[in-house]
Amino acid sequence: MTHALAFTEEDLRRLAGARSFERGVGYVSVVSRLEIGGETTTATVDGTDAYEIELTEDEDGRLSGWCDCPYGREGNFCKHCVAVGLAVLEQAGSAPQQRSAAASRTRLLDDWLESRTREELAALMREQLAVDRGLRRRLELRAATAGDDSAIVRERILSLLDTRPFARHGYVEYADAHAYGQQAAEAVAALRALTAGGRAADAVEVAREALRTLGRTYGEIDDSDGLIGDVATGLAEAHLEACLSSRPDPVEAAEWLVRHLLDEENGITDIDLFDYREVLGEPGMTRAREMVVAAWRINPKAWTEKYLMERLLKADGGSVDALVAVHAADLDPNGHTHLVIARELEGAGRKAEALEWAERGLREAESERGPDDELVAFVCDRYTRAGRLADVVTVRRDLLGVRPSLTAYQHLRTAARTAGTWEGAERAGALGVLRASDLPVKGRWYGGSVLVDALMDDADVEAAWQAAADGYADQQQWLALADRIRDEQPADALTVYLRWIEPLRTETGDRTYERVAELLLSARACHRTLGTEAEFAAYLAALRADQKRKRKLIATLDQHGL
Repeated sequence: MTHALAFTEEDLRRLAGARSFERGVGYVSVVSRLEIGGETTTATVDGTDAYEIELTEDEDGRLSGWCDCPYGREGNFCKHCVAVGLAVLEQAGSAPQQRSAAASRTRLLDDWLESRTREELAALMREQLAVDRGLRRRLELRAATAGDDSAIVRERILSLLDTRPFARHGYVEYADAHAYGQQAAEAVAALRALTAGGRAADAVEVAREALRTLGRTYGEIDDSDGLIGDVATGLAEAHLEACLSSRPDPVEAAEWLVRHLLDEENGITDIDLFDYREVLGEPGMTRAREMVVAAWRINPKAWTEKYLMERLLKADGGSVDALVAVHAADLDPNGHTHLVIARELEGAGRKAEALEWAERGLREAESERGPDDELVAFVCDRYTRAGRLADVVTVRRDLLGVRPSLTAYQHLRTAARTAGTWEGAERAGALGVLRASDLPVKGRWYGGSVLVDALMDDADVEAAWQAAADGYADQQQWLALADRIRDEQPADALTVYLRWIEPLRTETGDRTYERVAELLLSARACHRTLGTEAEFAAYLAALRADQKRKRKLIATLDQHGL
């Protein structure tokens, strides 16, 4: 059944967004090989490269698009899709006829193929295979998986994972990763076909080698879209399916699995040892445990060994003490491992020991890297629950002294207010820490002090202004202060705005010009409040005269009504 177009130009704009839609308008003239089918329209658009586009209308008339440009491969309705959609709309009147013709061609081809003899179809296929290497490779693999030659199957599957045909300078770039991923995905289908065809034992061996091959080459691929990661997951699943079907020797399978998991190059496959419980049985799981424990004892600080030990203990219902011992063998210098231990102990109902470990983490954390923010929050939360508000203040005060920041100041303020000790000595001491953590520097552009931020956060604008005058503020902080006082102290704010306009006179660039316009608008608001608009008009005229050669700046000022 043929039908008219169900989508409109507005649908294209909605799917693409205003920016991509406007850019797509400029590509309509380079749309070629446009074929309007029953539900699918295909075309080529000549952009940076020649891109292939496919637009599809579902049964409800909803439109979707696919393009092999980088933006389109991310799942976006790109400018090339817009161009093809617009080209189709230009032919809306003839769309029913084109769709009818496409349906007729399909029926004609089907009837013709069905009328050919077996010999004629084989000759036709051989003719096509001579010019389509991709099709030849896929059919060779299907033939091999249906036959008995394991060597050919292995060679064909591993060739699908070979990155060399797609690598430029030894690396598969983003533009080529999609094509490589599509080819590599055929290896997963072939492995599953082997298992389904009663050759699961062969599939196990080839899958192992395929996993090893992809693990070695993954670092040479730009997998920003995660396509190759999906292939790796598929290979792992195909391997497990083959193992469940063939039932390999459990001890040998366990040894392969643990060696595979301990190999850092195989992290992409994301295999979980415990998915193989049924395959390994008790003999295999026992051997796996032996190997993991031995590996961890040799290298207790290695991430993989530590993770596998933790996984073993949790899966087997091991003691909390054993799990604590695994974590305690490699304590992070920021105290995060102490937090992990504390949570495990607390989950086991050992709250006092949990708090002791967390407190130890605070004491042992290196000043440059710790303590971990989550660890601090954990301790403070437990102190608060116990009514130890003064201890919360102490922890927050110590942290401010180690790492002065606005966040640390805010946390201390909250804790001290809860304890009723903020106003007075506590606040004065905190501000003293911030003042001592920086040196006053007049006229600084960047790197303003936390002191000014803290005073503004306290809404103590007068003190913040004084700190800025003492040299603790950068440009952004001065301007933030000026914005705060503009209504009540327009003269002081005006001084700030004019001060920061002056150095911009010697700079160029769109961002600079926008900044000048923003500052002039703020200055004008001050003059209006002061009733000195004539003075601003004279200043602006002088500035425009001085900067008249910067045509983009003058145009920017005009756009802002200056």
